[in-house]
Amino acid sequence: MAEEISVLVVDDSALMRNLISKMIEDTPGLVVAEKAMNGAFALQKIPRVNPDIICLDLEMPEMNGIEFLKERKKRGITIPVVILSSIAARGAEITMEALSLGASDFVQKPSGSISEDIHVVKDTLVGMLLGYGGSYRKSQGKKVLAPSEYEPKTPSAKTSDIVSFFKLSAIPPAAPSKPPQQIRKPGRTEIIAIGISTGGPDALRVVFSLLDSDLRVPILVVQHMPAGFTNEFAKSLDRICPLEVKEAEDGDAILPGRILIAQGNKHLEVQRKTGNAIVRLSNDPLVSGHRPSADVLFASVAMNYSNNALGVIMTGMGRDGAQHLGTIYKEGGMTIGQDEPSSVVYGMPRVAYEMGHVMEQVSLNNMARRICDVAKTIR
Repeated sequence: MAEEISVLVVDDSALMRNLISKMIEDTPGLVVAEKAMNGAFALQKIPRVNPDIICLDLEMPEMNGIEFLKERKKRGITIPVVILSSIAARGAEITMEALSLGASDFVQKPSGSISEDIHVVKDTLVGMLLGYGGSYRKSQGKKVLAPSEYEPKTPSAKTSDIVSFFKLSAIPPAAPSKPPQQIRKPGRTEIIAIGISTGGPDALRVVFSLLDSDLRVPILVVQHMPAGFTNEFAKSLDRICPLEVKEAEDGDAILPGRILIAQGNKHLEVQRKTGNAIVRLSNDPLVSGHRPSADVLFASVAMNYSNNALGVIMTGMGRDGAQHLGTIYKEGGMTIGQDEPSSVVYGMPRVAYEMGHVMEQVSLNNMARRICDVAKTIR
């Protein structure tokens, strides 16, 4: 039987270490490798336990999370890190610094540094641990649990929706359905819409750093992220991207060479009148389980730009964006999906592919080049 994804839990609170470890141990496919009370102890334990992923608090004595990430980078340690910290709730800038130092993603503790209600973020956390940890194991040539091996650890335990998702994801994708009939032929690309979730912070850094500086097509992005973080996230992307990147504000103009990131907890739509286009933000109900929703963005872009749109669906859990990527396809727009090997979680792009809504699957490293080539092609 293949080994489970092993997790190093790093938190200065003994209660939190135990609560987090209990969630991990209750999740089929995950196991606790070791626990550490701060970054210094974690560094000592890594060579011995060789974990597949690290769950890291930021506020700790002796060596905090930021100091640990700096030392991890200095030592060339490539084991992925997911931040689980209360500081995420009030320190978006520090959280983005952690991402810039190599952390893969983050989850907020729901009620401070000692959160006895930590179970409310269990699905989000274990989904990230399974996704990033599984990707790392594959990159190291290690086997990841087969579907038949995702079984409850106790006879009475219920397999969670997240584990069920990963169980399904280990099955090869089905052949795509017949694609929708296009109303018109693809035209010149006037807007690019991207939907992305788990694995997105790392993936967008890769794509945006490689975009052509002369790309004159606006880009709108839905990245599933809590409210209060997207402004700092956009700033962090702006520092590495040759184009302007900013958090979308209601009424922002959609301009050539500008990238707008949807605000956390706000849907992002397009409004186009007499040639001028702006974005509209709303608190409308969740769609496909999310706000912002990629489906909302894709539907709006298809309605306003028809065959002059390029839709891109990338790494992420669930199915958000898959349906209305098909609307862009039907209207005559172009569609791209991230491929399975380069996705941290091949969920959203998989569903879109199986529905027949993806014209072309592209690897993460080739995504920027392909986006620019499609956008610059005269049709």
